[in-house]
Amino acid sequence: MTSAQTASPRWAATEGLPFPLGSTRMEKEGAYNFALYSKHAQSITLLLYTESNIVDPIFEYQFDYLKNKTGRVWHCRIPFAAMQGASYYAYSVKGPAPNGLLEWHTFDGDKILLDPYAKSVFFPPTFDRLASTQPGSNAGKAPLGVLTGDSEPFDWQSDHCPRHEADAVIYELHVGGFTSNPNSGVADQARGTFAGLVEKIPYLKDLGVTVVELMPVFQYDPADGNYWGYMPLNFFSPHHDYLSDHAVKAQHNEVRDMIKALHQADIEVILDVVYNHTGEGDHTGPVYSYKGIDNSTYYLMADRPDAPYENFSGTGNTLNTANRAVRKMIMDSVRHWAHEMHVDGFRFDLASLFTRNPDGSVNANDVPLLSDMASDPTMAHLRLIAEPWDAAGLYQLGRAFPGIMACQWNGRYRDDLRRFVKGDPGMVPALMRRLYGSDDLFPDDRMNAYHPHQSVNYLASHDGFTLYDLVAYNRKRNWANGHGNTDGMVENHSWNCGWEGDEGAPPEVVKLRKQQIRNFCCLLFLSNGTPMFRAGDEFMHTQAGNNNPYNQDNVTGWIDWDRLHANPDMFRFFKLMIAFRKAHPSLARSRFWRGDVRWYGTGSEPDFGYESRSLAFALHGGSQQDLDIYVMINAWWEELTFQIQEGAANVWRRVIDTSLESPFDFFEPGNESTIQCLQYRVPGRAIVVLVRDQDQGDRNEN
Repeated sequence: MTSAQTASPRWAATEGLPFPLGSTRMEKEGAYNFALYSKHAQSITLLLYTESNIVDPIFEYQFDYLKNKTGRVWHCRIPFAAMQGASYYAYSVKGPAPNGLLEWHTFDGDKILLDPYAKSVFFPPTFDRLASTQPGSNAGKAPLGVLTGDSEPFDWQSDHCPRHEADAVIYELHVGGFTSNPNSGVADQARGTFAGLVEKIPYLKDLGVTVVELMPVFQYDPADGNYWGYMPLNFFSPHHDYLSDHAVKAQHNEVRDMIKALHQADIEVILDVVYNHTGEGDHTGPVYSYKGIDNSTYYLMADRPDAPYENFSGTGNTLNTANRAVRKMIMDSVRHWAHEMHVDGFRFDLASLFTRNPDGSVNANDVPLLSDMASDPTMAHLRLIAEPWDAAGLYQLGRAFPGIMACQWNGRYRDDLRRFVKGDPGMVPALMRRLYGSDDLFPDDRMNAYHPHQSVNYLASHDGFTLYDLVAYNRKRNWANGHGNTDGMVENHSWNCGWEGDEGAPPEVVKLRKQQIRNFCCLLFLSNGTPMFRAGDEFMHTQAGNNNPYNQDNVTGWIDWDRLHANPDMFRFFKLMIAFRKAHPSLARSRFWRGDVRWYGTGSEPDFGYESRSLAFALHGGSQQDLDIYVMINAWWEELTFQIQEGAANVWRRVIDTSLESPFDFFEPGNESTIQCLQYRVPGRAIVVLVRDQDQGDRNEN
């Protein structure tokens, strides 16, 4: 052994190591390693606290840059014995005053700062957001990192990570809101938690969803008022309020229990992640962590002394993902959740912000963060979904988004389908495109070679009306949010079916609303692409017209499970529609339908006229070993007669007629109704779906 090889351990033991970042318990060495990135800091002090005293540190360590710094990383090694039973840790960081656009520092040696890499966060009983926004110390009132963090073992034995393709059905839900309501049926201590979601897995299986997309579960500021969780404080720790067991050592394992249980039910888990901004807000917001550690590294800054933070996120600040240190933090977070927590994918909130350069301009050729992921073979299996826009007007849907391998939330699908079902004129060509898989946005030419499943098709999400409110309200009702009804989307392409809201709605209006929801559901699951719908839409959940209840941790933001019992017919329709899609692989393909589809109107040709509101198509399933499907769509408010263009009458069997009430709206397999005539009268605002066996189709077409 050389002298150099024997010297290295001694250096690490006395100086610490720069990686991994964060606090690392090293059992064999009997010590913790601490590593913190800060390019511009002049002085850093590690602070350790006991459970009995979160104001006065029991131990402090002043970093010496000549001994405890490598490149931009400050690091040290602290023996267990010296830590005197400490449970929590934080930092105090001092540095220069602001000095122009690229060095707009906000160092404050009085502030107690949370490690960005903390695996668990502790909020003391005296936690006070205001103390972090004002000058002076916030000792005893600041969030602290938990030293034990993610230290408890977990048994992943027998866990398997499912991967769905043609049968992928994404279900967007909020962990808290899904079971917080007393009528959710879960145990009281589990309501609004990861454990509560586990209790609902039999429901998810019965419905037929195969992927759950969880709205943000990272730790956020409980005093911020953003109940949805889109104001993250830390990217490595789960939100403490979603835990039924608040023992700090068990935080990650309760999440793991949920993920493992969902995997055992053959359900993928996708996290909606917010890597584009933090909960520290603008210059008036709190200094919890990133601002006080290295503000000009973590955030995009503007040359505006009165408003120094770029606000492309619409929340006060924008993370500088063009910076390598920031990208590394995000990549380390993704690895943590993918490798240590076994999540199956990520939905990136406002992903277009990842294309922003340090000066705020747009990199139209690359998404460095997604490129980093693509170059990591351990992430090749992940399902990656981008929200291809930001809050400052950048809209990159389809091939305009340079992350060519990612799936994308298809906002055009949402808007075009809403407008067509509502009855707007001139929408038939757009409907055809969206049903086909949006090849205008995701072209499969030789250069691009997109797949239709990269289009995540949806009609409603957490942003905007629920599906029921889409057919019950013409105008948003967001007064409860506290912004004078100015927040939330103004143009929802909604139609109340002739009566605003629920109160006093006549029976014929309620009937039409159900019919319109069946139309939406039918089109969603007949479309090529990856379908997604929001929790509760399958039983007409309502938010009473509030299309932005981001701060409503109450019955407005919670799923009302009484609606499931009140609307079993709608649940049945969704369940059968999902099963129909899974049973017919010709609908959801890796490639576009191409020659397997023939487009018709009420007659032999589609009517693309401005006043047209009807379309029909035959999807031949032979290439997929599937049945043939014939669909007749009438968004006109009066009955239309469709001439079925293929085969004989007695070979076609009706499966769906959205104008009929349950159970006649959807015949289950084996109970379909054979039609007797090739002329079919489709009532106003209705969709009819027929099927025939492939051998019958071949016989009649030859």
